[in-house]
Amino acid sequence: MTQYAMVIDLNRCVGCHACALACRAEWQVPTKEGYRRNWLRRLGPAKTSKGLSFTFYPGLCNHCDKPACIPVCPADQVEKTFKDAKTGKTKTMKVAATWKDPFNGSVQIDKERCLGCGACRDACPYGARYVNEELKDPKADKCTFCVERLAAGLEPACVQTCIADARIFGDLNDPKSKVSGYVKKGAKRLESANVKIGPNVYYYGNKKDLELLDKTSTPQVMPEANIRRSLLASLMKPAMKKAKGLGLLGVAGVLVAKSLAEKEEE
Repeated sequence: MTQYAMVIDLNRCVGCHACALACRAEWQVPTKEGYRRNWLRRLGPAKTSKGLSFTFYPGLCNHCDKPACIPVCPADQVEKTFKDAKTGKTKTMKVAATWKDPFNGSVQIDKERCLGCGACRDACPYGARYVNEELKDPKADKCTFCVERLAAGLEPACVQTCIADARIFGDLNDPKSKVSGYVKKGAKRLESANVKIGPNVYYYGNKKDLELLDKTSTPQVMPEANIRRSLLASLMKPAMKKAKGLGLLGVAGVLVAKSLAEKEEE
């Protein structure tokens, strides 16, 4: 099985923001604070045990091995058939509005069935999702590894645009791929003792920069009240139907649905 992954080489990254801008333009992400499929943050200058560090944190959805966003999705599960682009093999499984592709390992969202409730956004310890409330009917959004571009034989928009070739994309399970080579050389995941869900975005760089990145950007705990959130998410489905039955869509519908769900939980 393929596992799409990305490595970001901090030794090459110049902090130009071209990756984030290309992503925003490619997928028409609204220019509103907190709305982004990927991002770049400046880190430092700061002291580390290895010396002074000044680096960047280019972030995006990690397409995790065990995504925290999937089990909290309250949308009705339906049967979906997936096809391996390489072998033509198919697999049918039941999925809600967000799922992990069994053949390429990417985590995707069905915008048609997404309720816009924000449960998946709140469950992600990396803050990699947002809910687009600019739409009449709000929908969750995030990095998709540009699977549509991949299907057309293109690279993800951020990889193609990077002027320093700091982003490397490929199949982690292919021992001959560049991403596998970087992992063998020491590329690291942003994981902690309490957050081990297998992110498939890796970072490579010198020890002081990796130390600063880890210290400032690795989540140390899973989002609070995750159990309550899962329960609330399960109640959101009938609550959303009630809200829509009252003729309430968009943000108003989501707010009413959350209120109804919280009353049911009580």
